[in-house]
Amino acid sequence: MALLSVENVSFTHPKCTAPAVRNVSFSVQRGEFIALCGATGSGKSSLLRLLKRELTPMGEFSGTIRFRGTELSALSERDAAARIGFVMQRPEQQIVTDKVWHELAFGLENLHVPQASIARRIAEMASWFGIERWFDRDVSTLSGGQKQLLNLAAVMVMQPDLLILDEPTAQLDPIAAADFITTLRRLCTDFSLTILIAEHRLEDIIPICDRLLVMENGALLHDAPPREAIASLRGKPELLCAMPAAARLFCTLDAGAVCPLTVREGRDFLETHYADHIRTLPEQEPPEQKPAALEFRNVFFRYERHLPDVLSDLSLTVQEGEIFCILGGNGSGKTTALHAAAGLHKPCAGSIRVFGKRLKDYKNHSLYDHCLAALPQDVQTVFLKNTVREELEEAGAEAFPFDLHHLYDKHPYDLSGGEQQLCALAKVLARKPKLLLLDEPTKGLDAHAKQRLTGILRQLQEEGLTIVIVTHDTELAAECADRCALFFRGNVISSDMPRKFFSESSFYTTAASRMTRGHFDNAVTVEDAAALCRQNGKRGSASCS
Repeated sequence: MALLSVENVSFTHPKCTAPAVRNVSFSVQRGEFIALCGATGSGKSSLLRLLKRELTPMGEFSGTIRFRGTELSALSERDAAARIGFVMQRPEQQIVTDKVWHELAFGLENLHVPQASIARRIAEMASWFGIERWFDRDVSTLSGGQKQLLNLAAVMVMQPDLLILDEPTAQLDPIAAADFITTLRRLCTDFSLTILIAEHRLEDIIPICDRLLVMENGALLHDAPPREAIASLRGKPELLCAMPAAARLFCTLDAGAVCPLTVREGRDFLETHYADHIRTLPEQEPPEQKPAALEFRNVFFRYERHLPDVLSDLSLTVQEGEIFCILGGNGSGKTTALHAAAGLHKPCAGSIRVFGKRLKDYKNHSLYDHCLAALPQDVQTVFLKNTVREELEEAGAEAFPFDLHHLYDKHPYDLSGGEQQLCALAKVLARKPKLLLLDEPTKGLDAHAKQRLTGILRQLQEEGLTIVIVTHDTELAAECADRCALFFRGNVISSDMPRKFFSESSFYTTAASRMTRGHFDNAVTVEDAAALCRQNGKRGSASCS
């Protein structure tokens, strides 16, 4: 008997004519690791919420969902709460207490688990996820990635049979994301935990999943093992662009071998089929020296007097008209620096200048009058109205490169995470800033939407905007940045142009760079790798002689 059975499920949100989920059917066996993917707004989040009774959205539902042969509506409250775990896109929505250890204990206390068992389970989970060092901290002081790890630990302490995750790595740095996914795989293999995960960041997910479910316009397009599913996407570039770098390179070159999924398989594919006489692409030209748009000088900041510095002697200059990407680990100070630049945090020491003027010299909110605008990490904080139409009309967002008309009649909170990102960005751009600060702007966006966002950022740059992006998305930084910087312990450790920056990094780098290094020297995107493959030609061909 299937652990989870979904039969002919359809769902339509209130006041919407088009269903978010269209006649979806699939089953999940105990111990399976299943990935769910699809474009932003394809229905992934709506479908996952239908599988967790407490999170079922309001709307028109049809079909049947069974857990262990019992319809969800007939499950006991205890089984529904504990046996089906759910980790949301936005960690702030799931955290309900003030302290880390309180959050770990909250679910078990509500199930009336004995105190001795609660203590043991919490200790195990804290050790498993490596959160002992912030065990006693206020959750408000945690970074977005730390909050997400806490959410997973708080769910796993309930010992669920089915774990559902909706974009769980969106706020994790590359190292933390890889560790997170490795932990999920261990839970699946070691404890036969069944996992259903919706992700846009599929580089590390697809190689370890048993099946790939692909959604499009609310319908289930494919349900197959990863290689088979990817082969069926060749005619759909908007979905294929979300696949692992090795698979994208394989499909771009239209090779005839077995489709690689991992970095190792991609490297074997390159070495077997393509020569390396030409190893390097032309060096990128350094950006033209221009006046500073944003400047930190020896900035220190801490949240409370007794806490350590979050920003420690930070000095950083972003030139006018450049796209500057900031990468680094969770808790390294990236978002804090962005908040300080936006005037939301006052440094303990040092100075911050915007277009040569100190922040404190911008009087009466003049900093935000066609000068600086910021998109926060939690984009729901910018929504105040009942419909997207009202939000955009109030902001004066008359034109935007993304088509948002199909969302106008929806409540902003009913949108997918990616759709919320786009609507919030539209509101921010309506302020017509000269300096744009973006905190994780690709969080929740599918790969195709990220490609369009990259085009928008370049267009804005051509129009004179300076853009500073805090991101864990190394591919975004490799594609659009003029310079990249690595944050560590509240300071900039290094900064450089993308090809040099990512070619010399081991973990804060792209999958394409890890796959090609040693065979090629400075390929950091799939397009870079494909260009070098074409220049070299296939092994044994006339062009390689």
